[in-house]
This record gives sequence, structure tokens and C-alpha cells, in this order.
Amino acid sequence: MTYNFDPDRWYENHRELLKERRRRGELDETAFAADLVELDRRYAEMVRRLDGTYQLPPEDDGSGLPRR
Repeated sequence: MTYNFDPDRWYENHRELLKERRRRGELDETAFAADLVELDRRYAEMVRRLDGTYQLPPEDDGSGLPRR
């Protein structure tokens, strides 16, 4: 399955939203800076997950133990 998701565009869209909220006075400089730190954290976590190889979880055989 292929996804047409661009994490860099996602990041830029969210960053622009934060800048707009600051411009409208919804965020002061402190809140804006804190939200940017959180956005950076979320972006890094997302990229970390997207860069990995997807692995299917083991099937459950009903025993409650992981399948080997």
C-alpha cells in the first residue's frame, strides 16, 4: 500500500497555523514557542515511525503468549 503523505508539508502546514494564531493574538510568544517545541517533537516522532519498515504483529493463537 502506498500513501501520498508528505510529513514535511504536514509540518509546514501546522507551523503556518501556529504563526497565524500568534498573529491573531491567540498565542503569545511563550505559548507559540512551547507549541513549536511540541510540533517539532511530534514531527520527529512521526518521521521516526515513517522511516521504519512496517512489521505485522504476531497472530494471536489464543494462549495469551506471543507467537514465536
